[in-house]
Amino acid sequence: MTTAPDPHIPPVLADTAATASPAPSPATSPAPSPAPSPAASSRRLTVVADQTPDSPAPAGCNSSSPGTDVPGEASRPRKAAATKAGADLRGEVLLTLARLRLATPRQLKALLLPHQQDTDHVRRALRNLLAESPALVGRTHRAQQSYWYCTPAGLAEAAASGELASPVGRTTGKRIAASKTGLREHGLALVDTVIAFHQAEVADHADWRVEVAHPTPAGNLVPDAVVLLANGASAFVEIDRTMSYAGLLAKLERYAAYRSAPASGRGNAARPPRNHWQETYAGPSLERTFPLLLFVFAPAKRRAAPETREAAFHDRARPNWQITVATTTLHQLTHDGADRPVWRIVGRGEEDRRVLAAASKPR
Repeated sequence: MTTAPDPHIPPVLADTAATASPAPSPATSPAPSPAPSPAASSRRLTVVADQTPDSPAPAGCNSSSPGTDVPGEASRPRKAAATKAGADLRGEVLLTLARLRLATPRQLKALLLPHQQDTDHVRRALRNLLAESPALVGRTHRAQQSYWYCTPAGLAEAAASGELASPVGRTTGKRIAASKTGLREHGLALVDTVIAFHQAEVADHADWRVEVAHPTPAGNLVPDAVVLLANGASAFVEIDRTMSYAGLLAKLERYAAYRSAPASGRGNAARPPRNHWQETYAGPSLERTFPLLLFVFAPAKRRAAPETREAAFHDRARPNWQITVATTTLHQLTHDGADRPVWRIVGRGEEDRRVLAAASKPR
């Protein structure tokens, strides 16, 4: 008698060993992959130090090169040199921001790494300075552009280095970078002027001083910048974007008052008394003349073109034969070069332009 299977009892599974494929022979089975060695793990985890800017990457920095990333005696000097180069760049970035108040990464690259095609090295240095505690630099973003400046801690660090030509005070570039009244554009135009002088080797970027007070009987005269030129002479630099013509002429009068200010001190038989500009710029034997006064006309919204403003300034300015005043536009300066004939001398009458070295230097 045949009985039906009980539905509550699960069926017995067939023996899979009988139906499975036969095991491969040892001769045909692939060898198991060996476990990664500690040396291989260390190669994959090794972090290569940042390379020195302006120098080719050393052989072995590519991860596809076998065995060259293994830490050893040969790699230690290269790593130390790369670290030192990065520290040097950070120091130069900090000092440049302390001197010029603010700058963009592109401007810093033009001054410090002119042969680099991108701003990666400068941006890395800026991020490292920002990550310090307290932060040595700060930044402001406007219209997809970053503007960098020194913090009070950064100014103190720069001053402590002894590399600055004069005390930088406590004024940071934060207010200028965040300004919506044109101060930021004015500051950036000054940095573009510094770049033009530096690239033409007319003046080094480290020989600029920004907003240094000069005493006069009517109060302090504060030029936008004072620069030591490569020929040993000095020059006052004024950036104009929006100032009225009356304001520009008033500046000329302030410089004339500074030059003719009475001497301070009593002096002696060997050295007569001197006024401030003679003490500061004339040299020990009064062999140098009064610094050149340079006006750079930069573009601004809702204002006449720089060329138009420059021409109007020459029409209104009266020549002072004790001061040499020369003008140019920011476009001519940056495109032709500070050492090219881009300067027009006030009071000469002609509209042709000269090189800066050809400007007369009256006493």
